[in-house]
Amino acid sequence: MCTVVIDVADAANARLLAVRDEDPQRAWDAPGEWWPDRHPGVSGIRDRRAGGAWLAVNPAERRLAVLLNRADVAELSDDVAQSRGSLVLESVSGRSPEAPLPMHGFNLLEVRPDGARVLSWDGVELRETPIEPGIHMIAHDDLDDQATPRIASWLPEFRALGPAADSADWASDWTALLGASARLDPEDDRAIIRDNRPHGFPTQSLLYSTAAVTPQGIALDYRALPSPGHWE
Repeated sequence: MCTVVIDVADAANARLLAVRDEDPQRAWDAPGEWWPDRHPGVSGIRDRRAGGAWLAVNPAERRLAVLLNRADVAELSDDVAQSRGSLVLESVSGRSPEAPLPMHGFNLLEVRPDGARVLSWDGVELRETPIEPGIHMIAHDDLDDQATPRIASWLPEFRALGPAADSADWASDWTALLGASARLDPEDDRAIIRDNRPHGFPTQSLLYSTAAVTPQGIALDYRALPSPGHWE
């Protein structure tokens, strides 16, 4: 139940804020080039258990990808389901997924030299949603889905800040708004910094990253929260 806010200026420029929700017992590594043999030049936040990534960047090719979970509409046994962590690494290496996929549902946000999009897999169908210029949010459902309480509550607030490309301090502005959102109880379904356990999931917000993709490359910043599901 991760959350991403993205501002697409044009095909060559995008900025985003990504919040990761995961089981606190599932260890991860801060951004680094953890896959030098198979994915040279790729840096990402590594999941130690499966060896894949939640977010990764390929600065030389100006590619970025983030993975968000999505509910299945078809049953898939955990015994046969493959890890989704490979999707991000393959994406920034120029290989997007193709259906059918032996994986649980996901939203894969891709920023590429020709623009940004979301690939959504629900266990039956793989859909593509181009991300048009402007500020957008995505979580576990569709892009800008107003049925998702945190999107309905906070997308207007991020849009009110104006285009990120117009502000040299956009990352600080967006992070400040993220901090303001954390005044909500983390169990509140409108919260971006979350504790999903009351909703039937063992995940809590653990970290966030900001990234800017420009013709000059990719600037990535990373912050772990001091305690799961809490801003301070």
